[in-house]
Amino acid sequence: MEVKINKEIRQYTESIFFGLSLRQCIFSLLACGTAVSIYFIFKPIMNTSAVSWLCMAGAVPFVLLGFVKYNGMTAEKFFVAWVKSEILTPKRLTFKPDNYYLNVYKQNQKYKNKKQPKIAKSKKRKEK
Repeated sequence: MEVKINKEIRQYTESIFFGLSLRQCIFSLLACGTAVSIYFIFKPIMNTSAVSWLCMAGAVPFVLLGFVKYNGMTAEKFFVAWVKSEILTPKRLTFKPDNYYLNVYKQNQKYKNKKQPKIAKSKKRKEK
């Protein structure tokens, strides 16, 4: 008897029906329901070949939402990340370098160039 264990514990998914997770089952049912409803709506209007293509096109978005993961993210997380990166953050990034050592050097030069207050000669003579 052999027990299958995932190498990465975070990849574990609980299978509900035919080895599918709950998310995959729900989106599979939505895809089937969409395909069946498209079939009954368009069958009187179009031929069978065109209706079958419409059924597949209607089911594909639900299949993608349920089964595809991109960089470990589900469709909702990917959509949120995409909105943040493409809409909320600015496209034009500007780089303004800040050289700490150059700034300190310039400040020191300012102080060196200022005239130092001169001590009056009369005070020096009095001290002697």
